[in-house]
This record gives sequence, structure tokens and C-alpha cells, in this order.
Amino acid sequence: MTPVSSLQRASAAHTASLVVGELADGDAARWDRYVDSAAGASLYHEHAWRSVVREVFGHDTIYLVAEERGNGIVGVLPLVRLNSRLFGDFLVSLPFFNRGGVVAESPGAAQELIAAATERARDLGVAHMELRHVADVCPEWPQRVDKVAMVLALPESAEALHQQLPSKLRSQIKRPLREGAACVSGGRELLDDFYLVFARNMRDLGTPVYPKRFFAAILDRFARARLLVVRLANVPVAAGMVIGHRDTLEIPWASSLRSANAIGVNMLLYWEALSYACGQGYRWFDFGRSTPDSGTYRFKRQWGAQPLQLYWHYWMRDRKEPPRLNPSNPRYRLAVAAWQRLPLPIANALGPLIVRNLP
Repeated sequence: MTPVSSLQRASAAHTASLVVGELADGDAARWDRYVDSAAGASLYHEHAWRSVVREVFGHDTIYLVAEERGNGIVGVLPLVRLNSRLFGDFLVSLPFFNRGGVVAESPGAAQELIAAATERARDLGVAHMELRHVADVCPEWPQRVDKVAMVLALPESAEALHQQLPSKLRSQIKRPLREGAACVSGGRELLDDFYLVFARNMRDLGTPVYPKRFFAAILDRFARARLLVVRLANVPVAAGMVIGHRDTLEIPWASSLRSANAIGVNMLLYWEALSYACGQGYRWFDFGRSTPDSGTYRFKRQWGAQPLQLYWHYWMRDRKEPPRLNPSNPRYRLAVAAWQRLPLPIANALGPLIVRNLP
């Protein structure tokens, strides 16, 4: 392969004008300049996630770029390797999030990146590779299409959005306010409150929790990340993190305590997040992924959100069916039930050791 600036060799795949290689650590600015303008690039293509994943979870990363002579970067594909005895050895683009797969200026560049990633997967000996897209980029590969992202087009103001909501929904937003609940927003000063709610909710769902330092790292690296906390009698009862990218604000994590759900504190949390999005000039609000017709799907639909199909594509070394490393897999039913009964301090101590290897 012909050397290209700070690219490190990742694959022999190239054409007369296109070279695919691995991005060097010191070349993050060029990556982000491409992601900032590339059609189809998402929040999770930003280079800062590489350092978050490395420093918090200790995972190896492979950030592939396609570069065309004379035109610079014309495509990217970030990959993270997860390797554990419990869940196996595999590559994901990108774990912990809904998206991350290949972004490229042309089908040819996309295919060169995918070919390089496949070659790297074979060389590493991983069991499979999972690429997360919002388009059917690899129609010939096995895929999962059981999840959708729920996305809402935002009007120009929170007042206009409020008028769009059904009267029942507006009443549900008002109830926690009548009960004395209030929402505050900020940064790391709210991290303890956010994590108190988030960790308890994850335990109650039977899901291992991310470490607090994961969210601290996000707040440190993403200027457009913000925490929202709903308090009742000065006690945190609902919380979420929002992160902006270009014209979209996303809420990747949101939780509320079951003891306070009866008065609708989650409704107030989401309304405050939507109001913030409108006030900051975002055009879209991403509620995150859901299974169609599930409870979370219906919750998001009531706000007016529409489904955007997610395509998770799989290259597999031996197996024929895509893996299901998630709590909905019947294999993990007993484990989920047992986790729900753990004392919270134990769940918080063990959770980060397990979740680091779950995609």
C-alpha cells in the first residue's frame, strides 16, 4: 500500500486513487473535519468516542479511513474490539450506541472500507463483526432489523411544540409541577444526581450499569453534552443526558425512579429535554432506539416521534445467525431476574465489570 500522510497500514485494499488505512492517534482533527460535513455521519462518528472507549473500558480501537489522492478523506469506519470469556471476541461499530457504521462519499469507498474491516476481522480471528447503520449498506450480509430510532422533527420554538402535543400529554407534563417537582440542567455538578437515578433504574431493569466515569468522560469531551435532573422534595427522581450533533439533539440515557413514576416525572424530564432542544435551535430530537410496538416505542410515539429503521449488519466467521447479546435474549432471563434482586451497592460494583463487554 502506498503510504498516505499519517495513515497506518490496515489493508491491502486500494484502487488507483483510493487508499484505505488506519487513522493514527494524532490525526483526529482531519477525521472530525470529515465527520462534521459528511452526509450520514452521526454523533457517534466523532473521534472523541475513541478516547472515551479506550480510557473508560480499555478496549482496542481500529479507526479506518478511505483517502482519495487529491481529495483527502472520503470515508470512515470506526471499530471497537470487545473480547471476553463470557461474551466472546468481536468487532462492533459502535458498541453501546445505535449507530457508527461506514460513512463514505461513494459506494466504492464504502465497499473498500468494509473489505478492509472484514480483512482485519479475519486477521484478528474474531467470531463476528457488527456494523450499525440507518441504511441497508450491506444487503447481502445477515442483519437485524428489530430496532428503530424514534426521531421527532422540531418546530422553531418550545411554545409551538407545546401546541402540537395532545391535551392529555400537556396535562401529564403539568402534574409533576403541581406536585412540586422541578427540573434543573447543567454539567458535571449534576453527575452524582444523574447516576443515583440511572444506576437504580438499571438495577431494577436487571441490566448491568455503566461506570460513573463513563458519563464523566462524555461530559469532559463533548461541549454539547448536558445533564437534566428532576427533583421532588429536593431528591433526584428522574434524570437524562442529552448530546447534540449538528442539527440533532439525542437523549441516549434517561431514567426515572419507579416510586415517582405515578406523578409523571418522566414526562417532565422529556418535556424539558425537548424544550431545551428547541431553545438551542436543533431541528431534530432523537429519542433513541426502541422495539416497534413496545412500551418505550409507544411512549415516544405519543410525542410525535417517527420510526427510523436501524440496520445492524453482521460478518460472521462460522455461525449462521446473528448473535443476541442483550437482555431480551431468553438465555439471560434468569440472570436478569437475579440481577434485579441484587443490593444496589453490589450491582453498582459488579455492573461495570460486565457491561464493558456488552455491545
